[in-house]
Amino acid sequence: MNLLRTGKVKEVYEVDNDTLEFVFTDNISVFDKIIPSNVPGKGETLCRTAAFWFQVCRKAGIKTHFTELIPPNRMRVKRVEVIEDTNRINTSTVNYLIPLEFISRHYVAGSLFDRVRSGEITASDLGFEKDHEVKYGEKLPTPYYETTTKLEKVDRLLTRKEALELSGLTEKELDGVFELVAKIDDVIASEVGERMLIHVDGKKEFAMDSQRNIMLIDTFGTSDEDRWWDEDAYAAGECVELSKEAVRQYYRETGYFDKLMAARKNGQPEPDIPALPNEWIRKVQDLYIEMFERLTGESFR
Repeated sequence: MNLLRTGKVKEVYEVDNDTLEFVFTDNISVFDKIIPSNVPGKGETLCRTAAFWFQVCRKAGIKTHFTELIPPNRMRVKRVEVIEDTNRINTSTVNYLIPLEFISRHYVAGSLFDRVRSGEITASDLGFEKDHEVKYGEKLPTPYYETTTKLEKVDRLLTRKEALELSGLTEKELDGVFELVAKIDDVIASEVGERMLIHVDGKKEFAMDSQRNIMLIDTFGTSDEDRWWDEDAYAAGECVELSKEAVRQYYRETGYFDKLMAARKNGQPEPDIPALPNEWIRKVQDLYIEMFERLTGESFR
């Protein structure tokens, strides 16, 4: 097989003209930086979790690119074209990756709360009353949807107009993707609610197939792409992070995040991200295995 691309956490190989194979590594990344530490078993947990969700979505009538799981850490998928020059994409292009990431948020958390505190996003923007004081962890009145770039080095938030221009989607098609995101999130919430988990937020990616039908692609619903809280802890007033967010918080607490954001804001060279301490590697390894089992209801070994 030919290696086509190496991403932050997975490698993409060409099987034939119609099929790709994803190999999930034990790499871990945050803030668009690859941490110089491997987390044993992480790739397998992500691969098997993503395969689980693809099969759940298939049963729900949602079209996906997933074709086959190859244990422990590989999957095969239908191939679509990745068009780096978005000027080549238009409303008649077929069989291509939509160059956007679709983010859905159901609770106030992470970067959303950062933007609320900075005044970038208001209570009204989130569906609250104008004078409402937005608090970390509270459930949003309605889901909050956003789009970011997919093929740029650092993800960039987009306006609706920018998303349409980059993606080649019509207004109706863009609305159709968001409707599909909502349907997928309903499927996820129903599934994980049985295992005492709260789906806080997450991102998804899509493509147009050869008939220009929307198709769910890449990976989703894992501890990398989505944020999860423990339902019992949340009922007691605590937001226990059960995803890669725990690692992001570690780098916030060490001060690395602030240094990185300052460098990006000022156009300065970005500081290298430090390795995780050994005790954190073990902690993250345990977290990913635990979450695989809680999300899927399967045993890791």
